[in-house]
Amino acid sequence: MILETFTLPETEMEGKLYPAIRQMLPLVPERFIREAFERRDVKMNGVRMKRDAHTIPGAEIKIYFSDDCPAHSPEIIYEDDNLIIVNKPVGVSSDADGKGGLTIGEWLFRSFPDRMHAVPMPCHRLDNPTDGLLILARNETVLSLMEQAFYDRKVHKKYICLVQGEPIPSEAILEAYLLKDAANAQVRVYDRPVSGALPIRTGYRVLNGGKVSRLEIMLYTGRTHQIRAHLAHIGHPLLGDDKYGNRDFNREYHANRLMLTATELTFELEGELSYLNGRKFSLTPKF
Repeated sequence: MILETFTLPETEMEGKLYPAIRQMLPLVPERFIREAFERRDVKMNGVRMKRDAHTIPGAEIKIYFSDDCPAHSPEIIYEDDNLIIVNKPVGVSSDADGKGGLTIGEWLFRSFPDRMHAVPMPCHRLDNPTDGLLILARNETVLSLMEQAFYDRKVHKKYICLVQGEPIPSEAILEAYLLKDAANAQVRVYDRPVSGALPIRTGYRVLNGGKVSRLEIMLYTGRTHQIRAHLAHIGHPLLGDDKYGNRDFNREYHANRLMLTATELTFELEGELSYLNGRKFSLTPKF
């Protein structure tokens, strides 16, 4: 049997245990969680739990999976003494949020205790439903250097996505203004300046056009939900995006995830991290 142990967040409101485990172990196939409950192999604070049990904030959870449960450690693309580049999967958050699951740094720390002296810290963010390349720093000094590099636009990111329809022209740099609506956990995009809105620049290139188009995206600013909201603003929302996009269109194409992947990182760094210059880290999206 494979044992997984974790502690529910102290701040988590009482709810059902089954979805809480799904959040904390996002890459474990649901079948294995369901079977663990059926075998009564799920314990909360040492007591065996049924699937309809309610959570206790701060409780210790132990769950035993069968030996054929697939491995679910993070995929490390690159690491050295300063930083780690990981392929963050869909469903795992870059940092702590209301979803309550393990962050990517906590997951790395727990998966590779012999290689992690502390929890790695994300140098930038990918939305929970976005997968792809994410940089994490091993210490505060490197975190500060990388955050400054992102601010100075010395780290270049590219994404691949699928969108509804075909943008015209086939290549462009879009400029607009983004206003964060924290109360509704979303953003709004405007063509003209409005109070509180920040300027955004998003480049795209059509790789394959059609009713669903494949785009390469270049980010020149990095705002919350920028790619999703900016493309929806021009009438070409991401496939699988129910927040900013077309729910019926997503169902027509059986899009059960956000079709957006961070696929490439390159650098123009100065100082002690300049050894990364000239290197390109890339991966292929799963769609």
